[in-house]
Amino acid sequence: MTSQNRIALEPAWVLHRYPYRDSSLLLEVFTREHGRIGLVARGARSARSRWHSQLQILRPLLLSWSMRGDLGTLTGVDHRGQVSVLPGRQVLCGCYLNELLLRLVTRHDPHPELFIAYEHAVRMLQAGEEQALRLFEKHLLQALGYGLLLDHEADTGTPLDPDGLYEYRLERGPVRCAAARDTGLFLRGSSLLALYNNDLPEPQACKEVKQLMRAALALYLGSRPLRTREVLRQLASLSRADRNPPPLAAAVPHAG
Repeated sequence: MTSQNRIALEPAWVLHRYPYRDSSLLLEVFTREHGRIGLVARGARSARSRWHSQLQILRPLLLSWSMRGDLGTLTGVDHRGQVSVLPGRQVLCGCYLNELLLRLVTRHDPHPELFIAYEHAVRMLQAGEEQALRLFEKHLLQALGYGLLLDHEADTGTPLDPDGLYEYRLERGPVRCAAARDTGLFLRGSSLLALYNNDLPEPQACKEVKQLMRAALALYLGSRPLRTREVLRQLASLSRADRNPPPLAAAVPHAG
């Protein structure tokens, strides 16, 4: 008979929830000491369930479960502090963090430091969306063993010059260059050092780092696009359209 492990009051976050059978939920959760795991929450979809309103994404929880094989059974849920209610776009950004974990972190592979980085990113979303996302992406790559070289040149080992321009060559690092070309990843030394120091207050640095992180993550995500990234792109397009409406003559169709 397969042995059964019982875990009590483990800090955790719900990454995704799926309907399961008649009234249950199948949860993908990220835990501090056990990594990403799958749990069945029996009867949790019922309005009478004590867990009905608790098992939400972007909410810090303490979970208890019994594990037999690859899938566990939820046995308890408790609150663990409070996180401010996020507006719609920040919720989507949180879902983006969740999707990255679901796509890149395998089940039952503990990453305590990444768990701390995730908690920090969720709490940062309210104040600095771009910085929260970029820093989490950096910590995710580090946790998976794909950390980026950010403080010295790949070919010479020389510390980066904040005023220098660098071409970032994926899976190698930054190489100093005289000018940017039409193709390639080009960043100022100050932007790379800001990411290295976990401090991205400057919009231009965030913009440059965003392109770097997108290219770096693409190496490991494969060809299937991230759903949340597409939704965020569509929202950005709608926002730009609202700020720059077409001239009235172009917006109103010609009669006849």
